[in-house]
Amino acid sequence: MEEEKFLMFRNRLTKVYKHLGKQARRLGVSCYRVYDHDLPEFPLCIEFYNDKLYVAEYKRRHNMSEEEHDNWMEKTLTVVSELLSVDKENIFLKLRQRKPGRLGQYQRVDVSQNEFVATENSLQFIINLSDFLDTGLFLDHRTTRQMVRDKSEGKKVLNLFAYTGSFSVYAAAGGASEVVTADLSNTYLKWAERNMVMNGFEDPAKYRFEQTDVMQYLKTLPADHYDIIVMDPPTFSNSKRMDGILDIQRDHVSMINDCMRALKKDGVLYFSTNARTFVLDEKSIQASSLKNITKATTPFDFEGRLFRWCYYLVK
Repeated sequence: MEEEKFLMFRNRLTKVYKHLGKQARRLGVSCYRVYDHDLPEFPLCIEFYNDKLYVAEYKRRHNMSEEEHDNWMEKTLTVVSELLSVDKENIFLKLRQRKPGRLGQYQRVDVSQNEFVATENSLQFIINLSDFLDTGLFLDHRTTRQMVRDKSEGKKVLNLFAYTGSFSVYAAAGGASEVVTADLSNTYLKWAERNMVMNGFEDPAKYRFEQTDVMQYLKTLPADHYDIIVMDPPTFSNSKRMDGILDIQRDHVSMINDCMRALKKDGVLYFSTNARTFVLDEKSIQASSLKNITKATTPFDFEGRLFRWCYYLVK
């Protein structure tokens, strides 16, 4: 029975890799998702970062002993290594808990240093597959980042809940006149600054970094100042450094309206959330137009397997 399951996994991985690998090569993409829980018996997420693989196992009740699970994982990684032609020492394994938001993802999981640089749309990003649960680059927003880049020429851009600043790098590359990068985590803000510097964006008069509780920071933004705001908050957060608790379903209207106040007329907000059951309260939002761009911002490697929403709002 187990052999049958592994054969199914082999067949599935072969099929998706052939299909997605071809598209990745055609588009010149070296960081992309190959597999995401396609089969219930193999609850894994597998992503390429250049010649390395990030493999995350979703936490579940598997009813195996520790030894049985270790053997199952060893066998699984052998299949992955063979089919995707990646040596086992270049496969980085994580255990992911399914929980709301990105709460657990802010914990360091070990202390080794294992950074390398990956390229996306001719821009460079520091990737770390071993020290954090997340890698430094959320692949599902590859298309959204390019949209921001295409609109940034001469614009003032604010990147909220910025993580490692990939949207900031894209905005700067698009010719933004000002880019402000805001996040609560000093670790990620420093990472964002290094990403900016690595791509040649070093001018402190143009590029600022704000370590701040974004919920509070939103209330202090100057009115009618920004042309573009990017806001991709966690679904839920109760960080000790925050004044309150963020619940995106409850708080999204006030957060979006704070952004609208800070935008110039005809300014644009890109708002995204990973809350699966999220419902946008359109009636309460002070925007002149509002568009669901989830489908338009879904990259080729996330089609049919993306659980996030993305909206384009104009003041």
